[in-house]
Amino acid sequence: MNSGFAGLPPIVKNIIILNVVMLLLTKALEAMWGTDLNGILGLYYPESDYFRSWQIVTHMFMHGGFIHLFFNMFALFMFGGVLERVWGPQRFLIYYLITGLGAAFTHEMVMWLQYTRAIDSLSPEQLQRVYDEGLEVLRSGQVYTNSAAQTLSSILNVPTVGASGAVFGVLLAFGVLFPNTQLMLIFPPIPIKAKYFVLAYGAIELYLAVTSPGSNIAHAAHLGGMIFGYLLIRYWRKTTKTLY
Repeated sequence: MNSGFAGLPPIVKNIIILNVVMLLLTKALEAMWGTDLNGILGLYYPESDYFRSWQIVTHMFMHGGFIHLFFNMFALFMFGGVLERVWGPQRFLIYYLITGLGAAFTHEMVMWLQYTRAIDSLSPEQLQRVYDEGLEVLRSGQVYTNSAAQTLSSILNVPTVGASGAVFGVLLAFGVLFPNTQLMLIFPPIPIKAKYFVLAYGAIELYLAVTSPGSNIAHAAHLGGMIFGYLLIRYWRKTTKTLY
């Protein structure tokens, strides 16, 4: 079997290529014309003026920078190819898209809870001020002193981008299908079975989702990708004789 990128099965290879192309295009359009492609294709909260239906899918192929892209695509390169060879291209693509959409749904539900709390804490005048000037405040690098106004402005004006939800679903699937496979961590440099690695990652994401709901990392989306991935695998196991 060929090794490296050339040996990847087609769906994983094309997903990686598409994500790389979209980041390069984002950087090029920003440099040449000041166009924010993440603002067009990233996922906004439905109550935002910038929300569009296509963002539910397109946000999965956008990234905030090269480091963000590298870690997501490296994980997909390491684990996604194995899954696609086991499942086949069609089933892997279905799994990837459903976990990505499930991650987005989970993230939006968390945003809804934060949005509800924020609007309940603000007066009508404060709400209108955030709606009118929130984006300009963010672009100027300033923040509201009122935490609820700050949260509301972020929810309405900052898009969610990245393949992390689907990638965490891929990680979960690898742990379920190959639970006793030994992985070698970098920090610390110790071996660990895939099932324990997945459980530890899930626990960390759950903790961060609960304790850091306002962070720039969509921890709830990561956890959602894993949950939807697990549910889909359970469904397939009940409706088919094998996962192959």
